Amino acid sequence: MADEFDLEALVHLEQTFYDAGYTDGFAHGRIHGLIEGRALGREKGFEIWEEIGFYEGFATTWQAIYAKYGHNDQRAVHHIKHLLDLISQFPQVNPSSAVIASGATEEIDISKLQRQIRSAIQALCASLGVKPTLRAVDVESTEDGGVQSADQQKQVWKLEEDAKRPTMQGLSF
Repeated sequence: MADEFDLEALVHLEQTFYDAGYTDGFAHGRIHGLIEGRALGREKGFEIWEEIGFYEGFATTWQAIYAKYGHNDQRAVHHIKHLLDLISQFPQVNPSSAVIASGATEEIDISKLQRQIRSAIQALCASLGVKPTLRAVDVESTEDGGVQSADQQKQVWKLEEDAKRPTMQGLSF
């Protein structure tokens, strides 16, 4: 009976439970880290492509305007072509893990390319004479089918004719 009881295992009991808990926690954390990382990557990727897509649409619109109306501003045309060339270099898909492991793909510095695109859009806007802004605006439709932005004041209460009429003392509130 004394041969069955291992005193050495009893001495390292705390370390054994610590190691088992660490292993389980590490595996659990890895799973949740991958899930959260994918969600964050999807969100940030959407934000980046929203900006890049705006710039691409801006450049192609001005390219079409210059082509249609035959403007001869070579500086603006050059800036448009340069911006569209930079945007075409921007990666549109994630490389697979097998391609990354083999080293077959060249490394693209996304933040550097994004800075170059932002500089190119500023140069294009300067040559066109427009402000380089990318802002989201809350827009609501009005009763007559028009569009009212958040910058315009909304009327809380409709004024009736009685409220516009002057009071007895000649004062109007």
